[in-house]
Amino acid sequence: MATRDESFDFVIVGSGGGGLVAALAAHEAGLKPVVIEKQAHVGGSTGMSGGIMWMPNNPLMRAERVPDSFEQGLTYFESVIGPPDQGSSLERRKAFLTSGPEMITLLQRKGVKLVRCEGYSDYYSSRKGGSERGRSVEGIPWDGRQLGEWQHKVIPGMGKGMGMAVKTNEVRDLPTWTRSFHSLRSTVRVGTRTYLGRLRKRDLFTNGMSLVGQITKILVGAGVPIWLNTGVEDLVVEGGRVVGVRAVRNGEQVLVRGTKGVLLAAGGFERNPEMRKKYSADTQPNDGQWTMANPGNTGEVLAAAIAVGAKTDYMDDAVWLPNPRMELAGTAVALGRQYPHAMFVNQHGKRFVNESNSYLEVGKAMYANDAVPAWLIFDDAFRKRYPWARGLPTLRKFASVLPGRMPEELVTSGMLKRAATLQELAAQIEVDPEALVATVGRFNVHAAQGEDPDFGRGESQYNRVLGDPGNKPNQALGPVDTPPFYATQIYPGDVGTIGGVITDEFGRALDEADAPIPGLYVTGNMAATVMGRTYPGAGASISNTMTFGYIAALHAAGK
Repeated sequence: MATRDESFDFVIVGSGGGGLVAALAAHEAGLKPVVIEKQAHVGGSTGMSGGIMWMPNNPLMRAERVPDSFEQGLTYFESVIGPPDQGSSLERRKAFLTSGPEMITLLQRKGVKLVRCEGYSDYYSSRKGGSERGRSVEGIPWDGRQLGEWQHKVIPGMGKGMGMAVKTNEVRDLPTWTRSFHSLRSTVRVGTRTYLGRLRKRDLFTNGMSLVGQITKILVGAGVPIWLNTGVEDLVVEGGRVVGVRAVRNGEQVLVRGTKGVLLAAGGFERNPEMRKKYSADTQPNDGQWTMANPGNTGEVLAAAIAVGAKTDYMDDAVWLPNPRMELAGTAVALGRQYPHAMFVNQHGKRFVNESNSYLEVGKAMYANDAVPAWLIFDDAFRKRYPWARGLPTLRKFASVLPGRMPEELVTSGMLKRAATLQELAAQIEVDPEALVATVGRFNVHAAQGEDPDFGRGESQYNRVLGDPGNKPNQALGPVDTPPFYATQIYPGDVGTIGGVITDEFGRALDEADAPIPGLYVTGNMAATVMGRTYPGAGASISNTMTFGYIAALHAAGK
């Protein structure tokens, strides 16, 4: 097959947040970029996600006079992530904290509308440098019709799946709309926005779709090419420098040259069972069967980077997201770890973690404590208090989203186990009955007082803000003592791998001798993240990919 040559200044592989903001920064710096995307939609994992960016001392915080600083952000990195290593080096942390706010300023200057996620606290807000008010920002509800022919080329995201024009910072209020005035008011606001949008025939993009849609509109308007349905097969190396990629576009082989460099921003390898088994076998064995990540994240571009000598780290880790089986998505049990009257136990019937902490932390604890799968144990008070269907409380389906309307078929099908006593429940789930009774008994004594001396559940603002606002004295904690009792399995799902190519503070890929590979930049989930093996706040992975995409583009432009 003949190969056609195309030449640009900066070749960007992947159209998620990192790739799009890199294209924007490159164009702003006077370069001629191209964005290459193998799927039929633009947006990647960012478009599917909540679309939040976590950024200390960001311009929206400064505009609203929310206290923060570079120094506080650096202190928080140290207190949460720990001492620097190569993937999360001190130089990369400083680059993130310096250039991240600049990146958000660029977005605002180019017309991207963002709002602060007030109250969405850092995941470890009580640690040194943490913020209880939160450092996250997201896109406004935005009419996708402004994209013209690109309107339906943006990958469907979270709000579309929920059938609502809901901001990510509002999602936590929906299941507790009967539990506090704040949650009710938030739910009414979401419902009003959703139905007025439909009446006005607006296609409201929220979450990651808003962020992706707004940036895509700017790029398309500026004439920056975005090639969809174009799969990259290999990197092109000449004279020891990466000078482009080989790709297939519309069935035709294309050699796409990048005179200033190539940026790989094509996501992780969540959907590649062989790679996952290879890199996780000894620590957190996983073949991707429980992943919720972008179907396009199959790892071949990361493999191409490794093939040209790129050094890697964190390859066994992921942004774990503990979840029940897919049939229970959207039900109360999907949020059970954060609500009162529920708890996790391992295969021995023992509690092992603060269930309400960061999802990544809880997932790691599942692997470390013989809890794959874990069991979510809850009582009838939990069943009665929380909704068992996802959606807005409309007249047509008002009853289905009321709390307590648990479909009986969840029990008869075996997806939920139910028993009159904890001993009987232990027999059904095959754990030690004495251990389960003792574990629940100890938990209940302290939970009734709003305390958790074993794991500290409900002590942090993050635990409380994602809990039940109507539960006192602790929004995240309540005894499991009202029969009948229930159990369902929880698996270590994930939304993305976090391991990949080690890069320097400019986003340049490093080789095994820790020298930059000329011409090659990497960002996002195919790079070893600056966040290390932790997740410090909502939107940490998106801010990582976008910031280092921005940095890489400026470095390639000589800025």
